[in-house]
Amino acid sequence: MRAIYKRELDSYFHSMIGYVFIAFFLAFTGVYFMAYNLTYGYPVFSYVLSSLVFILMLAIPVLTMKSFSEDRKSKTDQLLLTAPVSLGQIVMGKYLAMVTVFLIPNMVFCLFPLVIKMQGNAYFLTDYSGILIFFLLGCVFISIGMFLSSLTESQIIAALSSIGVLLILYLWDGLIGFLPSSPLLNLFILIIIFTLVCVLVWRLTCNYILGGVLEVIALAGCIIPYAADSGLFENLLPDLLGRLNLTAPLTDVLSNRLFDTNGVILYLSIIGLFIFLTMQSIQKRRWS
Repeated sequence: MRAIYKRELDSYFHSMIGYVFIAFFLAFTGVYFMAYNLTYGYPVFSYVLSSLVFILMLAIPVLTMKSFSEDRKSKTDQLLLTAPVSLGQIVMGKYLAMVTVFLIPNMVFCLFPLVIKMQGNAYFLTDYSGILIFFLLGCVFISIGMFLSSLTESQIIAALSSIGVLLILYLWDGLIGFLPSSPLLNLFILIIIFTLVCVLVWRLTCNYILGGVLEVIALAGCIIPYAADSGLFENLLPDLLGRLNLTAPLTDVLSNRLFDTNGVILYLSIIGLFIFLTMQSIQKRRWS
């Protein structure tokens, strides 16, 4: 895995993507820092991080779009897949290389609270907690972008699809407000979501039996509780999907000075899920 990690990390700086990504991020950080902390005198650096989430949504796809699509287009993925390393090491090597590039501007972020302290009061615990949450949020976005890159050989498609998915996640809290509260509609939408998940599992594994069993379990898990007590499904989707608001932990740090451990667990779970999905996507192509 070390060789793959080193190869991928070198490629980001030989192609200038790494330098451009870091410079782009730090430039916007400097603008927001000057506006919020130096001009208006806000003593909390987390205000800057909250504003950078939208920039993060646009920058991460640039970092992840070449992770697998470039190898697939140039046919070098065949050499990579036949190398004497496991599929997990390949995926983790590429993922950790992107995380390392993203880590560099986050390390620079740690200097900004010290600058604030030089000007007056500073809230180190809040700021460094916010930097950690922001870094983990970026790691989540990287895992999503890496998975989407594994599905196509076009870097443009990989980047645009990543921006689209991340935009949905960015607007997640507002979109949930359009979900119905009716128990029957919640049941219907929930069945559709589980069906799409089962189709995705079937597409990734090419296993009809696994997809069919999961679909039966999903239908039984939805219909039986609804028949027993339909009231359980009232506002079910807004309540469940509201827990997947990825920006909420950062907002808690900024607004309430709270470090949400549940948010950290959610981030780590999503990262693990998309790394697994990436491995399944590559595995399917390896044997197809």
